[in-house]
Amino acid sequence: MPSEEAKKAGSSWLNVAVDYGPLLVFLGVYRWNAPADPNPAGELLAIMYGTGAFMVAAISALIISKWRLGKVSPMLWFSTALIVGFGALTIFFGDPVFVQLKPTIIYAVFGVALLAGFFMGRALLKILLEAAFEGLSDEGWLKLSRNWGVFFLVLAGLNEVLRAQMSFEGWLWAKFWVFMPLSFLFTFTQLPMLMKHGLSLEGEEEAIKDEPPTA
Repeated sequence: MPSEEAKKAGSSWLNVAVDYGPLLVFLGVYRWNAPADPNPAGELLAIMYGTGAFMVAAISALIISKWRLGKVSPMLWFSTALIVGFGALTIFFGDPVFVQLKPTIIYAVFGVALLAGFFMGRALLKILLEAAFEGLSDEGWLKLSRNWGVFFLVLAGLNEVLRAQMSFEGWLWAKFWVFMPLSFLFTFTQLPMLMKHGLSLEGEEEAIKDEPPTA
C-alpha cells in the first residue's frame, strides 16, 4: 500500500498537471501544426487546431480531477467553462483574440471577487479552493484572499500587455516562463504570513499544493 506521503506527493503533482497540462497540450499541438514558412493562413489553422485540443484537454483535466482527487474546485469549473466558451468563439470567428482574453477575464473576475469578499470580511479563497489549511486562522484566510486578489489583478494587466506586445506563440510560451514561475514565487512569499497566522507545517505543504490555477 502506498504511504500517506506518497499519496500527498502524487496529489500535488496531479494538481499541477490538471492546472497546466491543457496549456502544454495547446502549445504542443500549435507547434506541431505551425507552418515552417510562416504565413497568416497556416498560422491561423495551427491556432484553431491548438484551441480545439486545448478545449478537449481542459475537459479531460476536469474529469481527471473529479476521478482522482474526488472533487472539482469552483475555480477549475469556472476556468474550464471559459476555456470551452472562448475556445469555441476563437474557432467560430477564426480570431485568436478570444482565447487570449480568457486569462484576463479569469484573473480580473477572481481578483475583483476576492477583494470584494475581503472588504466584506469574507475569505472567498477558502470557498473557491475548497481547501482547509490546518491551523490557519480566519484572519490568515482573509489576508490570503486579499493578497491573491491583488495578484490576480496584476496578472490580468500583465496578460493584456503581453498579448498586445508579443506574437501568439510568444504569448503561449509566456504562460510557462512568466506566469507559472510568478505564481509559484508568489505562493512561497505568502508562507511567512500564513505561518504567522497559525498555519502548521503540514498545512504549509497544502498551501503550496493548492495554489489557485493561473493557466
